[in-house]
Amino acid sequence: MTFPIASSPDHRANLNGSLWMMAAMVAFSVEDAFVKAVSESHAVGQVLLVFGLGGAILFAVIARLQNKSLLNPDVLSRAMGIRIVFEVIGRLFYVLALALTPLSSTTAILQATPIIVVLGAAILFGEKVGWRRWAAIIVGLIGVLIILRPTTDSFSALSLLAVIGTIGFAGRDLASRAAPVSLSTSILGFYGFVAIILAGLIYSIWDGKAFSGLDGQSLLYYLGAILMGAFAYAALMKAMRSGDVSAVTPFRYTRLLFGIALGMILFGEEPDMPMMIGCGIVVMSGLFILWRGKITAEHLDTQ
Repeated sequence: MTFPIASSPDHRANLNGSLWMMAAMVAFSVEDAFVKAVSESHAVGQVLLVFGLGGAILFAVIARLQNKSLLNPDVLSRAMGIRIVFEVIGRLFYVLALALTPLSSTTAILQATPIIVVLGAAILFGEKVGWRRWAAIIVGLIGVLIILRPTTDSFSALSLLAVIGTIGFAGRDLASRAAPVSLSTSILGFYGFVAIILAGLIYSIWDGKAFSGLDGQSLLYYLGAILMGAFAYAALMKAMRSGDVSAVTPFRYTRLLFGIALGMILFGEEPDMPMMIGCGIVVMSGLFILWRGKITAEHLDTQ
């Protein structure tokens, strides 16, 4: 079964989608840094609630300015329901990973998202993916494994939090691709942040930790996370709707570079040589995929 989507975008659309994806990854990395910083003194449930509430209000205002109704009947579509479920899963477990594990390793695990999304796009949307791009994506994933070096010490049970979060984000992105075209980015953003509020409520009830008071520094962290998250969300939705999923999603790999850099600068994390080698492999794979994305699917199939 495949979901009906618009006709295949041209190469310019793929390029635009790739640029939007990179912009989203920069903003997401900065958002991660703010979330990790505030999670050191505030409960995870509180972080999700405040972050989700701020983002929902921001996108509600944007939708209002665009004369978009938040009560669009298409919000009740199956794709949107699936999207919200995966958003809750992705956000909850990823924020837990940010709070409990290093930023650089959490970001690295997240780089498994493209291969999951491309697989889903091929199955659900019927997108054609040439073997060269498949090979490049797999090589990129091998680069991530080099960074992680899954051993007892470096790949603890806590790392599974980021793995579950990654699966959630991949499901969200695929559902976004299938969401009704009548739903604007502002509406998708609003309900995405409503899902974060839901994740915060669920975890707060389960966790039972008291909320902390807001001081000037924590307010700054929350505001930075909300603004960066809102921009990243909008850029991501634009990217996922601009070009072929298989051509655009590999540029998620750029988040790895930004996340490692912020981990080093802000949290004193020290990536070693294997991590740098793995990063190089991931970046080269992404660049190769961009080059191959300029060739038509029909040509790829004849190679």
